[in-house]
Amino acid sequence: MVKNKETEHDPKIIVDEDWKAEAQKEKEVLAAQEEAEKAAEEKEESKQQGRGPVPPGNFAALVSTLATQAIYSMGLMAPEGQDPPEPDLEIARFNIDMLTTIEEKTKGNLSEEESAVLKNTLSELRMVFVKVADQVAKMSEQ
Repeated sequence: MVKNKETEHDPKIIVDEDWKAEAQKEKEVLAAQEEAEKAAEEKEESKQQGRGPVPPGNFAALVSTLATQAIYSMGLMAPEGQDPPEPDLEIARFNIDMLTTIEEKTKGNLSEEESAVLKNTLSELRMVFVKVADQVAKMSEQ
């Protein structure tokens, strides 16, 4: 039997599929290490700046930011070591109105959890606003 000279000298290509899986695993491990290092750096940086780590930017964080501003404006919280400010009901109402606008503009586009967070936050803020407004009115009368 005569062998074809071309096939006799052509190298055989052997495909080893395991290397692909191992390379992918190594890539994932390296990515996880980089992310852990980045998180540790951010945590250390935050600690040096005198604050905790920054939470992820998401819908709940947005709602929380506006709610915190409303609560601060109502004079119900203050930075550590400081007295709460006098209630500024106009600014508090503005922040509550901003949340109401978000509720209106996102209707039907939020997950059940996001919708519940917004609805409950607005409900609580409105109740607290009424109580603070009543207290401010009573103090004004005296």
